[in-house]
Amino acid sequence: MDRAAFVATVAPIAVKLRLEGSSIFASVRVAQTLLETGGRLNGWNNIVGYKVGGGQPNGYWKGASVNVRTWEVINDQTVYIYDSFRAYDTIEDCLRDQDLLFLYPRYDRVRQAGTPELQAEMLRACGYATDPNYAGAIIDLIRQNDFKRFDREVEQVLEKLEQLQLQISALQSQVAALEGRASMPIPEWAEAAVQKAVAAGIIDSPENGSYDFYRLLTILHRKQLI
Repeated sequence: MDRAAFVATVAPIAVKLRLEGSSIFASVRVAQTLLETGGRLNGWNNIVGYKVGGGQPNGYWKGASVNVRTWEVINDQTVYIYDSFRAYDTIEDCLRDQDLLFLYPRYDRVRQAGTPELQAEMLRACGYATDPNYAGAIIDLIRQNDFKRFDREVEQVLEKLEQLQLQISALQSQVAALEGRASMPIPEWAEAAVQKAVAAGIIDSPENGSYDFYRLLTILHRKQLI
């Protein structure tokens, strides 16, 4: 799988999760996963470098893990170690599990970041990775590949959803108005016609008629047909 195929696989999921309320910008998510994997999907579907740690299995991580070689920056030195990483059934499970991680207070600044660049910096500042160049690498990937196009995609979908919601609200108001016209108390302008129609035995239950019903009685009354 080349980089383009990797991005094409991850980006739709990143956009979907962002639309569902994920705190992570789609651009940051695609760039971070690309940085963590080099654009290669692994057999355990962990594309964010999420270690087992002290976490408990949940709806997305069932407790499986793999032990692989990795590196950390300790005292400004790159040190190679073996560590345990979470293994997932799907990459979407991986990203959803990461979203759960970001709910912890430690990552408050990540969730609150208002731009992809600031969010990348907060990932580093909050200790997601030990690499001092972590934020810069994510930002470079975003800029070099125009990953902000995925953020724009999210914004466009949200704008369309907002427009649809406005249309739905307008339609609901119209339906309510029509329902109100279909069954309403006797309007003041129709009272005389209703009384005449009742007296003439034309109707016996004038309450909660429709607007058109009262209008017809009024016309008949004015034409002296009742």
